[in-house]
Amino acid sequence: MITGFTPRLYQETIFATCSKHNTLVVLPTGMGKSNIFLMLAAHRLKHYPNSKVMILAPTKPLCQQHLGMMRDHLDIDPDKIVLFTGMVSPAVREQLWKEAKVIISTPQGLENDIISRRVDLSDVSLLTFDEAHRAVKDYAYVWIANQYDKLAKHSRILGLTASPGSDKQTIEEVCKNLHVEEIEVRGVDDPDVRPYVQETEVDWIEVELPDEFRDIQRDLQACFKSKLDEVKNYGILSGSYVTSKKEILSLQASLHAQIAAGNKHFTLLKSVSLLAEAMKVQHGIELLETQGIGALLSYMKGLQSKSVSSKVKATKNLVKDRNFHAAVAKTILLAERQVEHPKIPKLMDIIRQEDKSGKIIIFTQYRDSGSKIVEEANKVPGIEARLFVGQMKKKGTGMSQKEQIEMIEEFSSGEFNTIVMTSVGEEGLDIPSVDLVIFYEPIPSAIRHIQRRGRTGRHSRGRVLVLLAKNTRDEGYRWSAHHKEKRMYRTLRSFKTKLIKQPTLERYVPKDTTVILVDHREKGSGIIKQLIELGANIKLERLEHADYVLSPRVSVELKTVADFVDSLIDKRIFQQLKNLCRNAERPLLVVEGTADIYSQRNVHANAIRGLIGTIAVDFGVPIVYTKDAVDTAALFWIIAKREQLGKGEDFSVHSDKKIRSLKEMQEYIISSLPQVGPNTAKSLLKQFGSVTKVVNAEPGKLKEIDKIGNKKAEEIRKVLDSLYE
Repeated sequence: MITGFTPRLYQETIFATCSKHNTLVVLPTGMGKSNIFLMLAAHRLKHYPNSKVMILAPTKPLCQQHLGMMRDHLDIDPDKIVLFTGMVSPAVREQLWKEAKVIISTPQGLENDIISRRVDLSDVSLLTFDEAHRAVKDYAYVWIANQYDKLAKHSRILGLTASPGSDKQTIEEVCKNLHVEEIEVRGVDDPDVRPYVQETEVDWIEVELPDEFRDIQRDLQACFKSKLDEVKNYGILSGSYVTSKKEILSLQASLHAQIAAGNKHFTLLKSVSLLAEAMKVQHGIELLETQGIGALLSYMKGLQSKSVSSKVKATKNLVKDRNFHAAVAKTILLAERQVEHPKIPKLMDIIRQEDKSGKIIIFTQYRDSGSKIVEEANKVPGIEARLFVGQMKKKGTGMSQKEQIEMIEEFSSGEFNTIVMTSVGEEGLDIPSVDLVIFYEPIPSAIRHIQRRGRTGRHSRGRVLVLLAKNTRDEGYRWSAHHKEKRMYRTLRSFKTKLIKQPTLERYVPKDTTVILVDHREKGSGIIKQLIELGANIKLERLEHADYVLSPRVSVELKTVADFVDSLIDKRIFQQLKNLCRNAERPLLVVEGTADIYSQRNVHANAIRGLIGTIAVDFGVPIVYTKDAVDTAALFWIIAKREQLGKGEDFSVHSDKKIRSLKEMQEYIISSLPQVGPNTAKSLLKQFGSVTKVVNAEPGKLKEIDKIGNKKAEEIRKVLDSLYE
């Protein structure tokens, strides 16, 4: 089934493992990880001809690359190799799924398709996760892998990455989340890989910060130290100082947890604010040391602007700080003199000496630096540089995925010779024949260092240059990435004998048929994914009176702690509960979150207690508190199972609640029409006068009602006019 491709020895060895086990494949960038998927896809389709194979990738440009590769090398009808992204409508994806054999998709869209049951994972014989290191925490890969492992009749999982992480815990998490049974890891020095590796030179180019930079650095460091001194004086810090972002964030999280639990002592609140100031100063020091005056001044001006418009005390206090104020004044002076970071002239010297017929990639952390590099590079004769950034618009820069794909194609075809990339260009993009990769700064992440370095040396000898400012955090980042990469390979190889997963009978156990109706606006909620994990049959519908319907008589209004308090203050919740009580025999209000309910707004606690009392006593609605999405889903699951036990799954949003009046009965009948809730039912009855006249109304008349458009009117008429079969 494969054409135009001859596998390398190490690819064949890795494929042999992948054909028997769920495998995490760790290969340096540019060594053909995608070809492992190609080989395994052909193998699975041959053995399971009625199945489908799928690969997930985090971005549309990556998906486009996989689509092109599969259509080039897999000998099946190209129309059966399809691309699923957010640009393809759900209805079209559902139709394409039925005929497709190979599906390339972004994970977020697939997640929604699984929830909505537009796709059936049971027939997928291979699910591949590109950039598999993303399979941590709440990323969509994790939930999709769990669903696939439960549902697939002939499951096989393949993970592809250049680096799954540098620490043992992260690698274990990736392997656990993707149900990995075997790891196949290769480095450039492995004997079966070495014959195919193009030599890549890595040189570190050192520059010295000028005295003017050191002067600003001292002011910012004094400012940073003063914030931590004050925190220490409050007794929050003891012993050695925290210095890194990670340490400060960890301490902040600990303090926030105490505040959320109700401890609002002044020292805690003040320390949180001081740590926020310290974080901002830390970022300023990093910009000065690694980026330059332009990036630092832009950041400082942003803080000054926010101090005027924002209510955040940390920002307001910081811009008033004596040391920070001195640093701002000196930065402005250097900007007026157009003094830039010494990396800029060094970088221009490097590219000025390069052969202009070659291709250069320059990586930088920040868009400000990227814009400056492009501006200066385009002054060099023979250099045409462009900036490649992510989709989010920041300071006028931002690229759609279509624009990203077009720029990569133009760069690959030689329409311009220098591309300056932020982190969005690090991951997975196949850009052949890059002669030189330049890091504007070292980065502490092993994953990102490996990915950047792998942009060159794919088809010919490559070069990597890393600019480094002496006696700054650049030096720390250099060795951090180096040691993390070494540790990664040691850890991966130590895992190889520990991963074989014990078989279970879980996939053969009959699934529960408990049904839970969910309002379609909740589809992004983590609760839905947890319910599906528990075995619930989720049906997304337009619910006018509730967020979740757990049985014919139990409906739920769900609030976070913050939203609950806000809705109490603006009285919005009382109308919501009125609708809930009118349509459910057993209404339930669930408040999710661990934050202190009395500290959300500047309102006396007794006022909130009084409003809560109104809900419980006057409305008769029980209030249940849950910790998080997992806790909420477990509660819903238990209630739904208890309610539906022995009753089957066939119930609707229309409950068995006793209708008390003729008016309610009329509203009940009309609200059963497609996408017509209680409020729209009332509008229809007011407009037409009776149930009969609503039922006999033409589509054009129905559309005169607010919230009823062409599509909804046609659906109503279809239900009313079609023959019952």
